Amino acid sequence: MNELFETKSKPIPITKEMVREAYRKVRSNKGSAGVDGEDLEKFNENLSKNLYKLWNRLASGSYFPQPVKEVIIPKSNGGERKLGVPTVSDRIAQEVIKAWLEPRLEKEFLANSYGYRPHKSAHQAIAAVRENVRKYAWVIDMDIKSFFDEVNHELLMKAVEKHVAEKWVKMYIRRWLEAPVKTKGGLVYKNGNGTPQGGVISPLLANLFLHYVLDKWIEKEHPEVTFVRYADDIVVHCTSEAQSHSILKAIQARLIACKLRLSKEKTKITYCQDYRRVKRKDYPKSFDFLGYRFKPMPKKSNWAGRFLGYDCEISMKSRKRIIGKWKEMNFHRQTSQDIQAIATALNPQIRGTINYYGKYNIGSVEKLFRHLDYRLAKWVKNKYKSVRNSYLKAYNWLQDVKSGFPTLFYHWQMFPQRPDCISRAV
Repeated sequence: MNELFETKSKPIPITKEMVREAYRKVRSNKGSAGVDGEDLEKFNENLSKNLYKLWNRLASGSYFPQPVKEVIIPKSNGGERKLGVPTVSDRIAQEVIKAWLEPRLEKEFLANSYGYRPHKSAHQAIAAVRENVRKYAWVIDMDIKSFFDEVNHELLMKAVEKHVAEKWVKMYIRRWLEAPVKTKGGLVYKNGNGTPQGGVISPLLANLFLHYVLDKWIEKEHPEVTFVRYADDIVVHCTSEAQSHSILKAIQARLIACKLRLSKEKTKITYCQDYRRVKRKDYPKSFDFLGYRFKPMPKKSNWAGRFLGYDCEISMKSRKRIIGKWKEMNFHRQTSQDIQAIATALNPQIRGTINYYGKYNIGSVEKLFRHLDYRLAKWVKNKYKSVRNSYLKAYNWLQDVKSGFPTLFYHWQMFPQRPDCISRAV
């Protein structure tokens, strides 16, 4: 046992500063409490004592994680997403090991992988897909079914062994993988599969697993195609119909061999039609990736006026989700508040939406905010008797406010036109 802990001749090389730095990162990411009910605010009440205790256990090999708290997130399609929330202490411990491992694993990962990596972003992944669909006529839009629930521990640890010599690192990784999940019905123990979606180290382990399951395999066995991967969201670009079917069949077999499977309902072959390509009526013409929809759309050209190209805009699923959040906020009925309070509550979300979804097609995002102006007009109608029976008067009231305070709402700065009328609200 001493050999496993590597503590007989020397301690595990985890320093107090490593634990403090991990804490700072966890604090900046915020997050809720785990099974012990201790959130960051409560953890901070005895910060020095808590960090020292965690360091002492990590450095001696006596650290064991607590069960992971299961949190159910409803999906827009009626399904559920299961997140696993570790305790604050466990998130800090995972951050320590993540910081230790990430630099060496980053040297191995391919450029095609963008998810949860330093200096990589979703926008970079989307930009790569935008470039690829102009070169390749066919896309395999893949969805791995229940990826985080079905990752095989032994295969994952085999990938870890390839790059990690330290026994204490492998010991802690295995303990996290085997930690039970606390559900409403009680503790659920792992059966050799799954890594909690919500753990600090889970994205790094998922990237390592898929690096060998797909990235390196595609590079070696099928160098004739290219792909873009963001965590478990993957698109593969092919040059022909026959090639796309052949590659999809090969990927299905590869995943089965690695104890994973594709979702039949969500995996499809898409024909990326533009003005240069022959029409194909028997294949989908669009696909979604990271909240964007890629599809044929009119494009401007300096030499050809307008033509039918292939590009992306905010997806309908993303639009519905954002509008659904506005409805849930129910601010149009909060007539006790003034418009400044509503702007303060909405602006962080507005800014994030525009910065993410307006990157490649600001026009489609502008249409989305017609609905927000419509809901603001509903608030005006509910608050002021003088405009209660007229949306037009409510929009005129908003326009007067906008003229005097053009930066009150972030989208007013980005889209300086008059708030739209009800008939054009989306």
